[in-house]
Order: sequence, then C-alpha cells, then structure tokens
Amino acid sequence: MSRWAMPPRGRRTESLSKDAIVAAATEILDADGETALTFRALASRLDTGAGAIYWHVANKDELLAAATADAVDRTLAGVDDTDDPREALRLIAGRVFDTVDEHPWVATHLSRGLGQPGMVAVLDAIGRQVDALGVAPDRLFDTATALLSYVLGGAAQNAANARRHAQTGEVPSRTAALGQEADRWAAFDDERYPFVRAMASSLRDHDDREQFLAGVDLILAGIDAQDGPAVGRG
Repeated sequence: MSRWAMPPRGRRTESLSKDAIVAAATEILDADGETALTFRALASRLDTGAGAIYWHVANKDELLAAATADAVDRTLAGVDDTDDPREALRLIAGRVFDTVDEHPWVATHLSRGLGQPGMVAVLDAIGRQVDALGVAPDRLFDTATALLSYVLGGAAQNAANARRHAQTGEVPSRTAALGQEADRWAAFDDERYPFVRAMASSLRDHDDREQFLAGVDLILAGIDAQDGPAVGRG
C-alpha cells in the first residue's frame, strides 16, 4: 500500500488522531521495546491501515520523537509553579528519573541528540531554573548541560539495571540483587579495593532514587560554591 493510500473500507479511521497513535505507540514501547514498534503492529493495535497512520506521522523516527515529547511534556507539567529553583530542579530530576524508570525507551531516544524535541524541553526546563539560581551568564550553558547529563545518565542507568534484572530472572528482586552484589563487594581484597569493600553495607541498604537525588544536591551545592547564595534559596 502506498503511504498516501486510504485505509481499506471497514477499518476504523474516524477516531484516529495523532494523540491516539502516540498513546498506542507508547503501549507497544512499554510492553516490548523499540524493536517491536512497527507500523504494522501499530495498525493492528489501532484496528486501522498503515496508510491512515502515515497521514499523521511520516516514519518511525518521527513517531518515537512524538512519543518521547509526549512523555516529557507530562513529566514537566506544573514544574514552573514551583517558586524555589532548587526545589524545581529536584522536582524535574525526580520526575525524569520516574519517567525513565517507567518508560526506559525515553532515555534511549533522548540520547540521540540535543535537537530531539523532548531533549530540548528537558534542557530548557533545567536551564531556566539554573538561570534563576543566579549562575553567571558565561557559566549557564556548562552548568545546565552538566546537570542535564547527570539527570539523564543517572535515570538511564537505573532503568537499564532494572531491565537487566527483570530480563535475566537471575534474582527475585532488586533487594536480593543488591544483597548479592554487596556480598561480592565485602569479599574483595581489602588492600586492593579498600573503599569499595568498606561501602558494601551502603550498597546493600541504599535507595536508588534517594542516591540519585543526593547527586543533584551535590551539583546544586557546587553551584552555590561557585556562584554564591542566589535567588530562591530558603
């Protein structure tokens, strides 16, 4: 079928919209990952023809960009209502962490470049709050992109770890996985790896999200050390 051809008669078209297409694509991505997202699978889920979908999105890359942008828009909703830029940045970071944990494919698509619509939205949200902290103009870009890299990298790593444990089935839970890894750390040679061995109990008991947000706090403390107390500090 030509991409411009009308879908066969009897197929559902009247309720088809780009929002419906994005929602169905998100369901496929969440369930089976990016490789499972094909226009044939999407058409089957929507009970329509592939041609009808092409009226709204030109190709898979555009569809992935739209699904990612939709997830990011929901992630950032209401962030600007927070008066304190530090709290806003922690809110953005925590929400991105949760979104990527729920939709690991979001991090994969965002990593494809700063020109992605979703990436632009996250960077802009972070950058506006960094600016509100009073960071010097000549350090705004470096500061905002450093925070962006930490947030996306940390969120993606957490999601990758969770996905790996779920796929292998080697351990019954995250707690058990941490316990096994902590046991390995505790058994390391104390002379060669003294720090890692000493951190075994911390690894066993830590919370991934709290650890992630602690990293955000360290970056914010670094901003304070460089630029001094600024707007919005409580």
